[in-house]
This record gives sequence, C-alpha cells and structure tokens, in this order.
Amino acid sequence: MGDSGVVVSPVEPPNAHRNAFILIGLGGATIAAFGLAAIAGVFAPFFLGVVLTICVHPLRVWLEKRGVPRGIATAAVIIAVLALLLALGYALLVAFGQFGALLHEFSAEIAAFGQDVAAWLSSIGIGADEIDDAAANFDPAALLGFFGGLIGGITGVFSLLVIVFTMLLLMGMDAAFVPTLLRQLYPARPLVVASLVTYGSNVRRYMVATAGLGVAQGVLNWIALIILGVPGAFIWGLLAFICSFIPNVGYFIALIPPIVFGALVGGWPTVIAVIIVYAVINGVIQSVIQPRVIGKAVNLSQTITFFSVLFWAVVIGPIGAILAIPLTLLVRLILVDSNPAMGWIRPMLGELDEAKAVMAQFDAEAKAERIARKGGKPGGVSEASGKAPPLSSDEPSPVP
Repeated sequence: MGDSGVVVSPVEPPNAHRNAFILIGLGGATIAAFGLAAIAGVFAPFFLGVVLTICVHPLRVWLEKRGVPRGIATAAVIIAVLALLLALGYALLVAFGQFGALLHEFSAEIAAFGQDVAAWLSSIGIGADEIDDAAANFDPAALLGFFGGLIGGITGVFSLLVIVFTMLLLMGMDAAFVPTLLRQLYPARPLVVASLVTYGSNVRRYMVATAGLGVAQGVLNWIALIILGVPGAFIWGLLAFICSFIPNVGYFIALIPPIVFGALVGGWPTVIAVIIVYAVINGVIQSVIQPRVIGKAVNLSQTITFFSVLFWAVVIGPIGAILAIPLTLLVRLILVDSNPAMGWIRPMLGELDEAKAVMAQFDAEAKAERIARKGGKPGGVSEASGKAPPLSSDEPSPVP
C-alpha cells in the first residue's frame, strides 16, 4: 500500500488462454446440465440412493463393530431405509387422498375465492379480460392433478422405488469395501480421499439433521393448524416436513396452502394466525436451531443456496430441489475441494470465517475512528494532545 492509500494488488501470473478456458468450462457445464436433464428419470433416484447410503453408513459401522456379520448388517441397513421410504410413501398416499376429499368439499369456496382474487386484480387494472376468463374457467379439481404430478415427482412412484431399492441393495454391498479402498487410495491421492470423507460427513449431517428437525417442524405445524381449525392439518404438516429439505424457498411453498384454506374457514384472523405460527415455528427451527446443529456442514452462501434450488429443480425436476444441497456439494467436491489450485475461491462460495474476522476488525477500527473524531473519550483523540494513541507493534495497520 502506497502513501496515497491505494491498495496495490500483486501481479497474477500471466495466462494467455484464460478466457478460452473459462468459455470451455462454461460450455462443458452447459452440456453436463443438458445431459443430466435428459437422464433425470434415472439420475434422480440414483443420487437419492447414494445420499441414503451415505446417511445410513454409520449404522452399518455400528453393527459391524458389535460383531454383526457384514451381510446381516447390510440387510439390516437396507430394511431400515426401505421401511422409512415405505412409511413416507404411505403417509403421502394418505395425504393425497385427504387432499382430494378436501378439494371436493371446498370446491365452491375455492372457486369463489379465486373469483374474488380475480376481481381484486381487475380492480387495480391488471389484465381484466384475461383474469375474468381464467376465473370463469377455474376448476378446483384441476389442482388434484397438479399436486398428484408434484407428489409423483417427489416420491417417484413405483419406478423410483424400484431404482432406489436396487441402488440401496448394490451400494449397500459395495459400501462394505469403501473404508478399505479409501485407505489404499490415500497415499496416492490424500486430498481426494479427505474431500470424499468430508463430503460424506457433511451430507450425512445435513440430511439427518434436516430430517429430524423437519419432523419436529411438521408435527408442530400439524398441531398448531388443528388448534386453529385449518382443514387438512395433516397434509400441510407433511408438506412442511418435505419442504424443510428445500432451503429458502420451502418455507413459502409450505405456507401458501394453509393460508388459503385458513382464509376459507376463518378469514383474515386465521390467515394472520397461520402466518405468525409458521413464522415462529419455522423461524426458530430453521434460523436458530438448524444452523447450530448442522454447523459448517454446508459452507455455501445464501445466494448460491437459493440458486442451487432453482437450478437443480429445473435440471432434474422437483426432487432436485430436495437434493439441491448434496448435489451442489458434489459439484464443489469435484471442482474445488479436490483441486488444490482452487482453494482461493472458497471464501466466495461461503467459507466466511476469515472474512467475518476481517470485517470485525474493520468495524472496530471504524468505531475507534468515530470515537477519535469526537475526542476526549477512551481510545480516542485526546482534546489536549490532539493525537491518537499509537498502535502496538503486533496490531495490524488499518486499511482505508
């Protein structure tokens, strides 16, 4: 830094082909995205099987440490996971049936509500003719097909279950060799092995913690909606659990249906109560408890997290929004964590510990400067001397 206060950046090594490499990388990423979209029906359940295998791996290790044969441990793990999947599938089928009955019961009210919204939009001059036509042709029963497709995309129906079961069976058997293979690979590729182990640990912590907190979130929302008298409380509690795996966006998706049905039965007081209850329950769980439980398992910035949800939902469908974090961490593993030359980009992705420390130092220096300008206060400029106290030798000089 010169006398003028301008920070002089160090000269980077020249790279005559830098722009070409960037364009090649973007082109390769585009081709990869289109390729994944083309095989989304296979890739989505395959990766779900990978994530589930990673999550249940500690159970296998725990059983084997207690003398259970590998074959029996593998079978126990697969049965446990399939039991959870079948329980979730059964709950979704029950919720879907209840949702169909709910639509049939409130079809007239939903149609009237849609017409009221259309009339309000028309009153403020937003496409009156088109809105009136849409309101006239609105059929609440059409929502059943829409949500049926959505739930089918999330659970994958029978084809997804078959692929997931096959992947769990095969990867469950192969996972027994993974620790030994990693030990053999470590001398030749220590960074790759460390990155793979870290990835598995982070995905496991994120998915297990999110699932546990999602259950708590769904149950609390279910009880609260029953107390408020909102129809379909079980459906919306289950929806809250599923949407807890969708960062940033999931809260709003889970909030809309109970608001609509709350408005139909209780009007604005129920709507306000639902918003407050959801804000308190989901805000405390997702903003206070979840970060403390997950810790540094997901070192991704909020912007990247939000974009990853949108990106993976477009590429591989609704299940991509649920698996957005594990998929993004996998991309980070391939491009950054296993590449020693890419360590410089970590802070830009979300590892902000050092940046927060630097910001805290800058804030403290700015505060000291403000106090110094006022004069006559501790740590500031003395009115008598007109000079600030000198910095100690080990204290960094402030950057303007």
